[in-house]
Amino acid sequence: MVKISMAVVIFLVSCLGATGWTAQPPRVSIETKEKTQRPAEPEAAPVVYNDPLGRSTPQGTVLGFIKAAAQEDYEQALRYLDTRTTGTAAQKLIAGLQAILEGGFSGNLAVLSNKPEGSLDDDLLPTVERVGTVKTASGSIDILLERLQRGKEPPIWLFSAATLTRVPGIQRELDVRSLDDYLPRFLVSTWFLWFPLWQWILFLLLVPLSYALAAVATRLFTPLVLLALRRVARVRADQHVVKLTGPVRILMFALAIWVISLYSRSLLGSLFWTYVASTLTVIGATWFCLRVMDIVFKLKQRQFSFTSSTKVSLLQLLEKLCKVLAVIAGALVILYLAGINIAAAITGLGIGGIAIAFAAQKTLENLFGGVMIISDRPIRVGDFCRAGDTMGTVENIGLRSTRIRTLKRTVVSVPNGQLAVMNLENFAVRDKIWFHHHLSLRYETTADQLRYVLAEIRKMLYGHPKVESTSARVRFIGFASSSLNLEVFAYILEREYEPFLQVQEDLLLRIMDIVEGSGSGFAFPSQTTYLASDAGLDAAKSREAVDTVRQWREQGRLPFPDFSPETIAEIENKTEYPPPESALRNKRKE
Repeated sequence: MVKISMAVVIFLVSCLGATGWTAQPPRVSIETKEKTQRPAEPEAAPVVYNDPLGRSTPQGTVLGFIKAAAQEDYEQALRYLDTRTTGTAAQKLIAGLQAILEGGFSGNLAVLSNKPEGSLDDDLLPTVERVGTVKTASGSIDILLERLQRGKEPPIWLFSAATLTRVPGIQRELDVRSLDDYLPRFLVSTWFLWFPLWQWILFLLLVPLSYALAAVATRLFTPLVLLALRRVARVRADQHVVKLTGPVRILMFALAIWVISLYSRSLLGSLFWTYVASTLTVIGATWFCLRVMDIVFKLKQRQFSFTSSTKVSLLQLLEKLCKVLAVIAGALVILYLAGINIAAAITGLGIGGIAIAFAAQKTLENLFGGVMIISDRPIRVGDFCRAGDTMGTVENIGLRSTRIRTLKRTVVSVPNGQLAVMNLENFAVRDKIWFHHHLSLRYETTADQLRYVLAEIRKMLYGHPKVESTSARVRFIGFASSSLNLEVFAYILEREYEPFLQVQEDLLLRIMDIVEGSGSGFAFPSQTTYLASDAGLDAAKSREAVDTVRQWREQGRLPFPDFSPETIAEIENKTEYPPPESALRNKRKE
């Protein structure tokens, strides 16, 4: 049963080889021969070689030997040893070395060098690598590998001959007593997948225990996080906002697996649990960073939402970029733990950067378009604007697109690349709103009636407190096919559209009163057939308007082409607004 389970473990490790945990490294350069006393000659270019048994690296040699020994493939296992022993003696030697590596051996296969040259920062020769140490009654004995080159073959790592000669003695002196000796036999002999039953029970017990420890650690850790947030974000954070329980539990769970890996007596088990713990640690740390960034940016956005919408948009973009970078960094670390050469991968990205840039041209265009929109600030979150044929309120400026809530309450996503080159009309930044209308009066209107209407409308505009008097004008602009046309031009001193509509309504009603008071009327763009005698215009009002204009002319006060500056100063801002009969005016008095 143990043999079969070990074979399953070997299969798992072989699967992990796809991510770099196999005994076979990517590629290895052959070392050149030692230099002789002959004159120096140009060195030949290194030949790229990949040993089929994985003996090019120390980790590959140990892992390959354990794999072959567990499968009882003694012929292949012997190829990892620097010995000439054969037959039954070779099988005993392999079994003894396997027992040492799986028993009283203190070493970590996960940290064993996976480079062709091995570890060069120890106290051994460059061609010697320490796998681990065995403690016996006579002392500690190192298990060593040696890098050998036989003939013209490339150099490979093998268990050294000196270590192999001491294997029988070590096996006799080794008294391995583990937890297995104190547990019921069925817990030790019953294997499920890769490990005995008692290790699975311990693993399942550690899961709720680690979660309980995580809850306690979170309660102790939360006040420190809140204090740090107050110093960094300079705002008080609600404890309900700090949701760090998930990542903290992952980290605590990873710590528990680290403990399992440290006390695992199996090299393969130690390798597996070390890889799992490392991966969970990176995942938990990345998740923790994402949560902290989310909290900091949310608090900063809440702080700036009352002062600057531009900073809010910039923070949203910066938050997304930081999260993307954090995820990429975490993924690179996981790939590094899996044994993939990150430096080579980054170099490859540099070579393929141009192709990637062409492939992601639109994505990069939208990204830089979003940066330009936020930095140049033609529109901001909350602004009412027109972008092409789309009119609405800006809800979000993201990495790829900007979302606009239209007047129909739909959401239109406009790519930032297009938005950066599009004509944008921002209604939120105007300081006043244009009041511009054309009046069409009937052709029966006399010149003096028309003068009366022009003068009264000007007087009303000059006197209105919500109208900019310096730019206000009313002009007779021409004769149309069925009307006399007047143009009313003014700026309303309102920035919001709803108050503007109130003022515009008041001005239009006052203009209607003036036209009606002059005895004239508005023209209709239609042809009228009279079936009865037309009463015509109001003669009394017409005479009154003509008399008023005649008095202006006799007194030298005819307001054409405009009122005199003295008259404008006298009547400016004298019109009552809201009107006396308005409900708003009566409400203010109350």
